[in-house]
Amino acid sequence: MARKDKGNNKVTVYPDWCKGCGICVEFCPGKVLSLSMQGKAEVEHEENCIRCGFCELHCPDFAIVVTDKEPVQEDEPKAAAKKATGKGAE
Repeated sequence: MARKDKGNNKVTVYPDWCKGCGICVEFCPGKVLSLSMQGKAEVEHEENCIRCGFCELHCPDFAIVVTDKEPVQEDEPKAAAKKATGKGAE
């Protein structure tokens, strides 16, 4: 089932695999993808991705992958200092 996590997704297009059919571009509800000057799909507005899964499921070339964005990690010394002082605890 699709997860509606707008802004928390990383969209990867493998241009060597893409033949430029445009299915992903035409049917993306967030208008995340566009066709480049070379006629290949490219990520234009990744922040609009709602992870509906359409692009992954319908790409005939398996050229698109949508994953979770990497979590932002704090510097360990700063995190340890916050923990020691009790600041930043929720």
